[in-house]
Amino acid sequence: MTSAGAAGAVQGAQPLTVLVAGGSGASGTAVARALAAAGHRVATAGSDQARIKEAAQKAGHGVRPFTCDLAALDDVRQLRDDVAGALGTVDGVIHLVGGWRGAKGIADQSDDDWDFLERGAVTTLRNVSRVFFDDIAASAAGRFAMVSSTALDKPAAAVASYVAAKAAAEAWTMAMADGFRRASGDGGSTAAATILVVKALVDDELRRTYPERTFPGATDVADLAAAVVRLFGTPSGELNGARLRLAD
Repeated sequence: MTSAGAAGAVQGAQPLTVLVAGGSGASGTAVARALAAAGHRVATAGSDQARIKEAAQKAGHGVRPFTCDLAALDDVRQLRDDVAGALGTVDGVIHLVGGWRGAKGIADQSDDDWDFLERGAVTTLRNVSRVFFDDIAASAAGRFAMVSSTALDKPAAAVASYVAAKAAAEAWTMAMADGFRRASGDGGSTAAATILVVKALVDDELRRTYPERTFPGATDVADLAAAVVRLFGTPSGELNGARLRLAD
C-alpha cells in the first residue's frame, strides 16, 4: 500500500481501534474524546480503576476503560486480549504515561525519583510497544505515538533523571520506527512510530487552579488531542521516525 493509500484507509468508513495508554489524566481524557469523536473505537488504560472509569465517562462517545498496570508485562498481555475481545485488534497506541520529578542538581538526583521516572516513561512504553507491536505493524493504518519534552533540547542538571528517562523512551520509539520499516518489506511502510514534543501541557482545570499563571509555551490538551487525530489521516511516510514539535 502506498502512503496515500495508507491515509485513505484511515480516512475511510472503517473505524480504527485505538488504545490510549495512561488515559486517566486531562491529556488522556482529551485525546480519547477527540479520537472517539472522529469515529474511532477507543480504549483507555490506567492502573487506578476509579480514575480510569471517571476519565472515560468524561471523554464520552463510548470510550471503554480498562484497568491495567502497564509496568507489568503480563498485565499488558491480558490488556491486549481484553481490548481485542471488546473492540477489536488494536490499530494504534497513544502512550501518555510519564510523570515528572526534579531536583537541585546532579548530586541530589535520587534513586526513588529515577525508579519512578523509569517505570513511568520507559518500562510502561517498552511493555506496551512489545505487546502491541505486531498488531500495529499489521494494520493498514497502524500508529504509535508518545509525548516527549522540549527539555531534551538542552538538558539541565536539575532535571537530569527526567530527561534521561525521556531520552530512553524516545530512543525506543525510534527503534520501533525502524522495526516498522523492516516489517513492511518491499510493500512500503503502513505503520508509523512518532514522537510529539511539548514544553508542558495545560488544561482548563489547571488554569482555574492557578489563575495567576500564564503557562508560556504550554500546549493545551485539546491541541495535543487534535494532533493525535491528525496522525491517523497523515501518510505514514511523513510520520514514521518523526519528532513533531507542538510547543510554541
